[in-house]
Amino acid sequence: MGTPESAAAPAGPDEASISRTSPPPMSPQVTGCRGAGHGPKRLSRRMGQKKRIAEKELQQSPLDTAQSPSPKEPHLRPASSLGPQCSIYFSSPKSHPARLGTEFFDQPAIPLARAFLGQVLVRRLADGTELRGRIVETEAYLGPEDEAAHSRGGRQTTRNRGMFMKPGTLYVYIIYGMYFCMNVSSQGDGACVLLRALEPLGGLETMRQLRNNLRKGTLSRTLKDRELCNGPSKLCQALAIDKSFDQRDLAQDEAMWLEYGLLGPSRPAVVAAARVGIGNAGEWTQKPLRFYFQGSPWVSVVDKAAEQKNTQT
Repeated sequence: MGTPESAAAPAGPDEASISRTSPPPMSPQVTGCRGAGHGPKRLSRRMGQKKRIAEKELQQSPLDTAQSPSPKEPHLRPASSLGPQCSIYFSSPKSHPARLGTEFFDQPAIPLARAFLGQVLVRRLADGTELRGRIVETEAYLGPEDEAAHSRGGRQTTRNRGMFMKPGTLYVYIIYGMYFCMNVSSQGDGACVLLRALEPLGGLETMRQLRNNLRKGTLSRTLKDRELCNGPSKLCQALAIDKSFDQRDLAQDEAMWLEYGLLGPSRPAVVAAARVGIGNAGEWTQKPLRFYFQGSPWVSVVDKAAEQKNTQT
């Protein structure tokens, strides 16, 4: 992510032997040839022509030849323009080289929910501290047809407006009057992806402190690493995400963004299972619209039946 050879025509047999720095010395035998009376003038004209040709060739620079390539040579871009190019999925290359851009989010909810797995969510706090976590579990919500979605029937409200905004828009809502859940809008009106669990990668002690500040009950037990972000509300607590993030653009926001996570050939198998906590949604309660990395200790809920089915297929 060479410069072509000179495009000048090759020199003739006589021109090839001419020095490029000075005219050849006069041969004493020339004056003794036939027509000696006109020899000096003719010789002078020939020498003058050859000198001009040599000077013209010397004036031709490599830059000029790059601009006028030989028909036999491919025209290459200058070396300064070569090098790794930024993918269309990346944005803000100066500040966040690996940041995923709008094009990444602009896909239907199901493939987007799968694509989220393995990517790294980054949260920058006001003091500059960056918290990082790899996404290991998501849920897809398909919009008006989905009886479990907040946008079912095409219903638009002040609360769910983020679901109908451009792909990559955050939809943050509150449950039980105290916990937050974070979704990212996808392609299609009213469709989005819920981020359910992260594998903490950086800033774990800060995450632990943020979680402790909001925990109910005893604080005598220290939270284990796998307990920091293994649920949609826990994730929001650990990253200090609240309603103020609603309707922000994840492709452009300065306090939170998504980075490409390199997993390589060791990428775990993806399990498709029923969503969690879906009630009174008929057949939609059992649709396999939750996706997670099989064997990940960071997942919120493991579905053994779905894993077995996944292994068989």
